[in-house]
Amino acid sequence: MIRIGILGEIGAGKTYISKNFGYPVFNADYEVAQLYKYNKKIFSKLKKKIPKHIHSFPIDKKEISNAILANKNNLNKIIKIVHLEIRDKLNFFLRKNRKKKIIVLDIPLLLENKINNKKDILVYIESKKSKILKQLIKRKNFNQKLLNKFKSIQLPNNYKKKKAQFIIKNDFTPKSIRKGINNILKQII
Repeated sequence: MIRIGILGEIGAGKTYISKNFGYPVFNADYEVAQLYKYNKKIFSKLKKKIPKHIHSFPIDKKEISNAILANKNNLNKIIKIVHLEIRDKLNFFLRKNRKKKIIVLDIPLLLENKINNKKDILVYIESKKSKILKQLIKRKNFNQKLLNKFKSIQLPNNYKKKKAQFIIKNDFTPKSIRKGINNILKQII
C-alpha cells in the first residue's frame, strides 16, 4: 500500500485535493467533527477537563473555539483527548484499506504528531496567501484569532515543503489540481 500524506497551510485546499486523488482518504477534520457530534465519551472527557466551556451534547464547535481562545492550555487539553480517538480511527481505516493500492492521509498535524511513516509520499499543497485568505473567509466559522492559535502549533510551512517529495501548486482550478495529481500518480505507480 502506498500512503500519500497531504501537507500545506490551513485553507490551501488539502481536503479538496485529497478527494481528487480518487483513492480512499482519511480526513482527520471530518473524523473530529464526527466525534463532537456522536461520541458521548469524548464529550464527558472534554466537559471534565474544560467545564467552563463545554456545556451541551452534541458538542458545538463554538464551545470548542471559545475554549481555545479563552486559554492557550485548553487547546492542548482538547488535543490530548481527541487525538487518541483519531489515532484509533486512523488505525481502523488503515486495516480496512490494507489491500488498496493507494490511500490518502488528510491529517492537519501529520508531521507534528509523527503519524507519518518514513516510506510515506508527502505532497505539499502550495497556494498564494491571497487565495488562501479568500477561501478561509468563505468558511462559516472563520475566526482569525483561532486560525493564529492553530498555526502556532504547526510546523513552519517551509519545513513541510522541504519534507515533501511533491508540490502541487493550487490555483483553485480543477485543471491545475488534476495536472498536479496526474503527475504524482504517474511517478509513484
